[in-house]
Amino acid sequence: MKRELDSLVTQMHAGGITYDEAVREFKRRFILEVLASHRGNQCKAAKELGMHRNTLSRTLVELNIDPGQVKTGLRRPPRSERLGFEIKQGTR
Repeated sequence: MKRELDSLVTQMHAGGITYDEAVREFKRRFILEVLASHRGNQCKAAKELGMHRNTLSRTLVELNIDPGQVKTGLRRPPRSERLGFEIKQGTR
């Protein structure tokens, strides 16, 4: 993992990504990952992140993360859509 991180940092630096942009993107992706692992539950995510629930809420606003979209993104599509996809892919 360390090698992957080193490589990523090198690529970001070479690509002209600023420190602020890198930190913001890391925070955004890390928080989204933790939120997804708790199915959008902000209280549980805040606890895992070691921050107060209100701090997480403010951070979500700062990073333009809509917790409702996290929950929506975790839901399975309706059965009719799943079946349509399976039929199109020839798996049925």
